[in-house]
Amino acid sequence: QVQLVESGGGLVQAGGSLRLSCAGSGRTFSTYDMGWVRQAPAKEREFVTAITRGGGSTDYADSVKGRFTISRDNAKNTVYLQMNSLKPEDTAVYYCAAGAFSRRSSAYNYWGQGTQVTVSS
Repeated sequence: QVQLVESGGGLVQAGGSLRLSCAGSGRTFSTYDMGWVRQAPAKEREFVTAITRGGGSTDYADSVKGRFTISRDNAKNTVYLQMNSLKPEDTAVYYCAAGAFSRRSSAYNYWGQGTQVTVSS
């Protein structure tokens, strides 16, 4: 089992950058593939990106490809989401999740509480 805590959200102007962090507890963090999923008001959860347990493979939604970068540091039990060239449509609550490498939310067993990202135009 792993507990996840996100941080780094906030308010930023369009074109700006933010880096989200997701800290995991427990010695099993490195055994999980990790993902970031976001949910905007009145919208369904949307896959953003995922990374395999060793960091060797990543996947990105088309909407963020080239602007967002996922990475992880297993020694620190942390996964990161670097977000550049932010757009107002990136505004959402961002969740990190641990589970299997997938675009489907159902593949992830453990979720953080979420962190709000707001991009102003």
